[in-house]
Amino acid sequence: MAPTITGISHVDLSVTDLEASVRWYTELLGLVPLFGGRNADHDYDVQYLIEPTSGVVMGFEQHDANPGTPFDERRVGLDHLSFNVADRAALDAWRDRLDELGIAHSGITEEDNWDVLVLRDPDNIQLELFLLKIDPSAILGG
Repeated sequence: MAPTITGISHVDLSVTDLEASVRWYTELLGLVPLFGGRNADHDYDVQYLIEPTSGVVMGFEQHDANPGTPFDERRVGLDHLSFNVADRAALDAWRDRLDELGIAHSGITEEDNWDVLVLRDPDNIQLELFLLKIDPSAILGG
């Protein structure tokens, strides 16, 4: 039997402007600083942030060798990052929050099994606010 994992530890995103990305994610998601600094061995600056309610940890890395090209999900690597929301009211509130902040988004798309709101960060990384409408415990036997 394979060993198990207990969840996702953190997500690190490579960014072109560390300060701008930290400010953007902090304003949008309410993330707070956890730790950061210079990684001289690998030539990048990093800042880790945590979302206080969920405990989600995100790291933002600005590599010295980054050519400054925007993110493109068609290259190998990350396609997008999706955050769960509790219910449809929360998804509606996120839509309103994005509008207040002047952040472009897709509007809420409704599918049979989920509703989703898509946006992009300052480096063009696709983010989703995601409401799963099926109960995974029914599939997992919980």
